Amino acid sequence: MIIGIIPARFASTRFPGKPLQLINGKPMIQRVYEQAKKARLLTDVIIATDDQRIYDFAASIGAKVMMTGAQHLTGTDRCSEVALANPATAYINIQGDEPFIQPEQIDLLADFFKNNSDTEAIATLIKATDSLKLVESPNAIKVVISKLNTALYFSRALVPYYRNTKLSPTYYKHIGMYGYTSAALARISKLEATALESAESLEQLRWLENGMTIHTIKTEFETISIDVPEDLQKIGAEMG
Repeated sequence: MIIGIIPARFASTRFPGKPLQLINGKPMIQRVYEQAKKARLLTDVIIATDDQRIYDFAASIGAKVMMTGAQHLTGTDRCSEVALANPATAYINIQGDEPFIQPEQIDLLADFFKNNSDTEAIATLIKATDSLKLVESPNAIKVVISKLNTALYFSRALVPYYRNTKLSPTYYKHIGMYGYTSAALARISKLEATALESAESLEQLRWLENGMTIHTIKTEFETISIDVPEDLQKIGAEMG
């Protein structure tokens, strides 16, 4: 059993009320939910929120929704609370600010857990690119990977640094969707914040600093994350 969880909070510092923001007439959270429901390998999809407005809207469209605590600092923390009430083999954390996430990407990640025996497995998606313009933004998270396709480091900085200018640069952009086994999620929920995590404001660095392995899976689909209102211009969306 693999459950998809969509964490959604109203009080975003850079874009308050983002989950309910209309994109060409439809709230962002509804777009994400509808895409997630198309995934073949998910047993269920649950929206997890700490806001009554989001809860009420999710219920109004027939989505399965759970009210979670306001104390959670990350989407993974929110997923941990949902997991306690909804036992499963694995969970897919689907970002609520990527309204054009593809069902095939969700299934690609879910399929990893159907064929992996590691009880504390974590996996995420990455996409190769040679576009310097695409990855220069600190909002585009870069990933350095090993020959075994495990993550060595995540950064907002442009890594790796190509000192040899004769090489043709290839960067890996992180697609912000995670999968975890139930055991991995339980362990993550007990970890304290770390120095690298605080420096980069990237929760996955906490897992790496504690010796956990993050498997990376390559996807060919590009995704657009809506972090600030200006990001809507990337997709030519009309704000509501």
